[in-house]
Amino acid sequence: MLIRLKYLTLAGRWTQLAISPSPVTTLLRETAGNPSWSLVWDGLMKRYGVTDVLFAVLADKHGCWGWIDLWRTAQESPFTADEVGYIAAVTRDVTPALRRSIARQFVMDVPVGRDPVGRDAVGREAVRAGASAFGGGPRPELPQQAVLTLDADMAVVGGTASVEEWLGLLQPGPRPFQRVPAEVLNVAAQLLAREAGVDRHPASARVHIGSGQWALLEASRMDSTGMAAIPPLAVTIQACPPAARIDMFARSFGLTTRQRELFELAASGADTNAMADALGIGAYTVQDQFKQIFETCGVHSRATLLALAMGTAQ
Repeated sequence: MLIRLKYLTLAGRWTQLAISPSPVTTLLRETAGNPSWSLVWDGLMKRYGVTDVLFAVLADKHGCWGWIDLWRTAQESPFTADEVGYIAAVTRDVTPALRRSIARQFVMDVPVGRDPVGRDAVGREAVRAGASAFGGGPRPELPQQAVLTLDADMAVVGGTASVEEWLGLLQPGPRPFQRVPAEVLNVAAQLLAREAGVDRHPASARVHIGSGQWALLEASRMDSTGMAAIPPLAVTIQACPPAARIDMFARSFGLTTRQRELFELAASGADTNAMADALGIGAYTVQDQFKQIFETCGVHSRATLLALAMGTAQ
């Protein structure tokens, strides 16, 4: 219920905070002191004595990487302006580190450490060592595409043969739905939010599942033909296709707009001259841009860069 109501509530929604001047707000601020205006508070939080919530989003120009909700009860005072300011400052520091940690998920079994000045290290020396940096053996095969069907309460009512294999790879959901991956509940709730007109973002998610591999989850409403008045939700789970991996790779490594254009052209098979012609720049500019991309991603060649992004390195 919490996930469903959170996605259906506009007040303090992370997708709105991600494009607002401040990444942090509170329930009382968003509802002008009347928390009953919040669907998630009125439908759930009030029964637990929650009187205020601090909402924070970890987002930058490359994407939204997470959010934080902090609850206060009647025994505590509402969140103050100083507390909001403190969390906003922490959020600005943590967000780039969180994005870099997601970038590391593209590298299989690469050690992570800290450099002498305390910045996060992405294991670049291990990557530069060659293909062995991607692990000592082949990547495990992912299961065939699976489909889970959910009822109006987001309880599972059916699934295809490969569902159980995927359930073992994804994060367990909250009790009593621990057998349902949290990511499944999230994309299903986002579909409900789209249908309610609360948010227009797609009902999909890309999820790292280990060994440098990613899954793509997408929710849709099943055909109502021959079914009940409200057809069930269907959540499809499959290996992340190349285009979705490339987009996540470019975002998590923080590539600039021009670097991303070159990266996508390289992924399509274009050579240096073709890239230069397509973007109206010189061949030397293309090469200089790729040197910067290599430094950012910790590789030495376009072949290694693309293998890292596409998940084809062994």
